[in-house]
Amino acid sequence: MSGSKKHGAAPTVEQINADVLTQLASLYWAPHSTLPRKSYDPKVIEDIYKKELLGSKFAIRRVMLLEFSQYLENYLWPNFNPEQTSQAHCLSIAVMINEKFREKVPAWQVFKKNPDHFPAFFRKVLDLSVADESTISIREQSVLMSFIIHCFNSLGRLEQELKTHPKYKKFWGIIKKNDSKADDKALARLNFERRFVAKIIDHFFTILNSIPEKGEVSMQKVHYCERFLELLIDMESLLPARRFFNTVLDNAHLVVKCRMSNLSQRKEGRLFNQLLNVLKFYAGFEIDERSGEALTDHDMTNIHYDRITSLQRGAFKYFPELKKFSMANVGSIDTRDKLLAHFEPLSTEKLHEIAAYLNLVPPFESDEKFEKEFLLELLVSRHERRASQLQELNEMPLYPTEEVLWDENIVPTQFFSGEDCLALPKLNLQFLTLHDYLLRNFNLFRLESTYEIRQDVEDSVSRLKPWLAEDGNMVFGGWARMALPITTFSVVEVAKPNIGENHPSQVRADITVVLNLRSEIRTEWEGLRKHDVAFVITVRPTRQYGTKYKEKEPFIQQVGLTYIRGCEIEGLLDDSGNVIEEGIEPRPELKGQTRTYRVWLDPNQYQQDMAKTATGDEDVYETFNIIMRRKPKENNFKAVLETIRDLMNTECVVPDWLHDIILGYGDPGAAHYSKMDSAVSTLDFVDTFLNVHHLKSSFPEYEIKVTTEDPASQKPPFKVTFPAKKSGKKRKKGDTDDKVAEEKQKLQLVVEPYSIPNRGPYPFNQPKKNAIHFTPTQIEAIKAGMQPGLTMVVGPPGTGKTDVAVQIISNIYHNFPDQRTLIVTHSNQALNQLFEKIIALDIDERHLLRLGHGEEALETEKDFSRYGRVNFVLARRLELLKEVARLQESLGVPGDVSYTCETAGHFFLYQVLSRWEKYTSKIKSSRDVKNIQEDFPFEQFFSNAPQPIFHGKSYEEDMDIAEGCFRHLRKIFTELEEFRAFELLRSGADRSKYLLIKEAKIIAMTCTHAALKRRDLVDVGFKYDNILMEESAQILEIETFIPLLLQIEVEKMLKEMKRAQQREVEDTKALEDMIHQVETNLELTTNLAEAEYVVALFMFMRLIGYPADKISILTTYNGQKHLIRDVINQRCGNNPLIGRPSKVTTVDRFQGQQNDYILLSLVRTKAVGHLR
Repeated sequence: MSGSKKHGAAPTVEQINADVLTQLASLYWAPHSTLPRKSYDPKVIEDIYKKELLGSKFAIRRVMLLEFSQYLENYLWPNFNPEQTSQAHCLSIAVMINEKFREKVPAWQVFKKNPDHFPAFFRKVLDLSVADESTISIREQSVLMSFIIHCFNSLGRLEQELKTHPKYKKFWGIIKKNDSKADDKALARLNFERRFVAKIIDHFFTILNSIPEKGEVSMQKVHYCERFLELLIDMESLLPARRFFNTVLDNAHLVVKCRMSNLSQRKEGRLFNQLLNVLKFYAGFEIDERSGEALTDHDMTNIHYDRITSLQRGAFKYFPELKKFSMANVGSIDTRDKLLAHFEPLSTEKLHEIAAYLNLVPPFESDEKFEKEFLLELLVSRHERRASQLQELNEMPLYPTEEVLWDENIVPTQFFSGEDCLALPKLNLQFLTLHDYLLRNFNLFRLESTYEIRQDVEDSVSRLKPWLAEDGNMVFGGWARMALPITTFSVVEVAKPNIGENHPSQVRADITVVLNLRSEIRTEWEGLRKHDVAFVITVRPTRQYGTKYKEKEPFIQQVGLTYIRGCEIEGLLDDSGNVIEEGIEPRPELKGQTRTYRVWLDPNQYQQDMAKTATGDEDVYETFNIIMRRKPKENNFKAVLETIRDLMNTECVVPDWLHDIILGYGDPGAAHYSKMDSAVSTLDFVDTFLNVHHLKSSFPEYEIKVTTEDPASQKPPFKVTFPAKKSGKKRKKGDTDDKVAEEKQKLQLVVEPYSIPNRGPYPFNQPKKNAIHFTPTQIEAIKAGMQPGLTMVVGPPGTGKTDVAVQIISNIYHNFPDQRTLIVTHSNQALNQLFEKIIALDIDERHLLRLGHGEEALETEKDFSRYGRVNFVLARRLELLKEVARLQESLGVPGDVSYTCETAGHFFLYQVLSRWEKYTSKIKSSRDVKNIQEDFPFEQFFSNAPQPIFHGKSYEEDMDIAEGCFRHLRKIFTELEEFRAFELLRSGADRSKYLLIKEAKIIAMTCTHAALKRRDLVDVGFKYDNILMEESAQILEIETFIPLLLQIEVEKMLKEMKRAQQREVEDTKALEDMIHQVETNLELTTNLAEAEYVVALFMFMRLIGYPADKISILTTYNGQKHLIRDVINQRCGNNPLIGRPSKVTTVDRFQGQQNDYILLSLVRTKAVGHLR
């Protein structure tokens, strides 16, 4: 645990009931109180605010109690009176809204009651937010600032701007015209709203300037300044707001003034400076505010050149002191040092004149005066060369260092309450461009990984117990499974930079350790694979030998951690000093316990460290004394970050209809098929419907018209033609209600039953059919999934979302046989569950492919991995060639036609197809049922099929059987033609690539695999037409976006389908973060009595006759799961009369599965769990 914050115990139920707020709630507003409710009393609100909220400095527990009692919903808002409201009443509402956002629950629904009162309430909030400290304290203003931020998230140079953008001049004229007609009261209200931003900026400057350079500072003022910058960042991050606000911000020179403020120079201003850097970044973001188009590096360079050449022309004309500056080329004067060299010698008055010429400040003759340092910084910061955002990103180290790992402003601890702001990008706003979207996700994913790395470092290093020995050397008093002391560390290669880069192209180092460990742990260390990520750490302990490590004290000071750097394993060195390559051949056995690893260091980080060393700092790479590894499953962050960075360096192509939705603009429903012009009118639902009554009940709002009247022919499968989309014409004045009702009745579905062509006489030729009776809602989801556009399927567990997804995949496979579908899931388990259901449907298994690890957990004997499919194809080829040989023998054709796929193809063309054509022409001319069997040329080949093949009852029936037999033969040769490439491709890698890009129609992988292997998939030319995401509520947003870009060009996509499944019914946003256990001690996550009870209940159910395979036991913690399994092993596992339940697992692991009887074992923890 880092930091020194303590986490108190959660209040008990008895303490909550005895609290004065709970008692007040029971009397005045609690919905389920048994006491008689008292009438509204405004004094209650005043007392609660002054004593419980303001008096406790807005303590979270007091606010949580009020939120829990529904104080806002049942008392504050229903009794809000715009004419008589008090300051305490408004502030109480703001506090409760902030608490709802902190707890991530819907906040604005309460205002649906009495919505007309909200404008007056918001106006009151704005008035209070710019009031002076005599009216409202800084702490209360910080509360209001948080409220405005939440509202905004859910939501000077005038002549120059009007000249630059002429259309705004027209709008400005209309505004002035309307103002001239408004009365004094309305005009005052309009002026207040228009000037509110400028006024609140001035108010912010007043508070900022009141902070002294030295001495004590009010932390309430610091928190207010931080909150204010957060508001400005949010406004700059939204295109509709920044179009006008960016000009106001620039005109106020807020970034420059904040940078020169006293707070930015104090240690208390660290978070303030971090927020200021974010604000500066977004203030200069590479986007055209007016059009919303992203600007390229070339565009930004042109803007920079226009700005500085404009200054040079002005300097040449009006300021002879800057003659050298005006005549110089841009490249020689646009750095900070060069600009300072030209402008610093000038007087304050001259700098003021230059700034006024550029419309940056009022004219020199005005009353407002500025200091020289401010004017100098204003001119330099405006005209200095700005580094490319992409270049900065490419030069950023991907591994976290000690400076980031323990900075709680960026990476909060597990006890972060949500009260304070963080210098982090937000994902709940709109995005400026796709670059902005990727950049925010890049930073958040990097910091999410950093949080987990910090925990691993603290755990491993604290277990090693680094102490200071009596002789002044360091000694390790413990051991750790995931960390080892380093014997030697040396950098062995620093490669030359690539063209256009300033960092080495590659940096390699050797790390030597002694594996004096148990055999299984030594095997883990020797099993480190290529591209695994490790960390090298420098510790310099100051505590004496034997000092006990204390979790509640700061980590770094206890262990003396000085440096930490990341590295990537290249391989283990053999006795000759060469890297042991991974391959089919077994690894050589190494002698002794000393092992040396060759690793790649981060070139960007190495360049930065060496630059510091050149200025006199210590050489970091001569100090490392610990190497730490991580679990492979949790250690893929670097590959994902590299993938995101690659995406930012390429032109991301997203379908037009999806682009605005990703960025958060336009109608969220615009991507639904019902609002798109490319909707398909006729769809083949294959085996979706069980019968015609099922079909009719699935479309209750339509009139069903079946093309055949014969009830015997009204059998599935069905093709359904939907009515054309309405033109969207408005109702005419003369249209009567009867006419409108008549038009509605015209909506009818045309249903066409059809028969699946006979596939052959063998039992395995019969198609697999769906047996699920889908509901009308599920049918609509299936229909939407088959159409172009975006479909989201949301529902609680057990509502058949996975079955709907599988049916969509099957229907697309049959409707669009040339299209390829990509399936992406959060976990291997979810992918396997989906795949097992797909296998059970009528989909040819040669078109299925499962990528990534975890395939071994599939509960099927078949191998659907890449190499498993290659082996299947090769085995299937031999099997089919044997069938060709049997056919050749039955036809009496000489030669070896079954040697290759090519010879088999010639055999089909010249021997099989010719016989069939001759046979059909003869039969169709005679139409004699006897001739069908007598003249059938392949009767001997089908002698192993169920007999008799022909029934001799009717010509149509027997002819259908004969055609089915030929379809079976044609399918054999069609498959062999597809497998022909596998004869030409000799290596397994080439065969697997061909399978991926040509043969497979349904490709499944996890989102992690998609992120890790994106570059490889793009390089081999992977293409797909449809994408389905299972359990997408559990996938990070960026991990849902990366699979959309697994191909270089997204050509005219016929369909793009994304399926979201949420584990619970949610009203607002998908679950994005994993539940983090605060307490991890085993005794807190297990309960022996509970485990014994649930096993006893299982045994009782078995004794009274319930089958064991119909019972599953679920729990919420891994500790309890293992305990229940141990109890089962002791009590009944070996008893044949009772046995074991179908599954004993956690709730998360059971997601998407089902059973008849579920025994749920819940375990109570000491403290409340938290969502990160």
